[in-house]
Amino acid sequence: VQADGTDGNCVTFVLHDEDHTLGNSLRYMVMKNPDVEFCGYCITHPSESKINFRIQTRGALPAVEPFRKGLNDLMGVCQHVLNTFEVRLLTEELKG
Repeated sequence: VQADGTDGNCVTFVLHDEDHTLGNSLRYMVMKNPDVEFCGYCITHPSESKINFRIQTRGALPAVEPFRKGLNDLMGVCQHVLNTFEVRLLTEELKG
């Protein structure tokens, strides 16, 4: 959903089947981008499993760019945590 009168730098993305777990993590990753002026999310209603995720950027940067980067960065962090866990688990199994 793009705000009226904007050229793509203020967009609300609707993410279905998601909750605070993705919303807060993704908000943190997106806000690390200095070109992002505002980033926030809300859950429309407790009985609905969707979030509205809003990004507003400075200048002419389209909001979809920090959204994509945030998702990719978050996937990288999750992969790093998973790899670290698996290595630690394997190390413990070899010891035992």
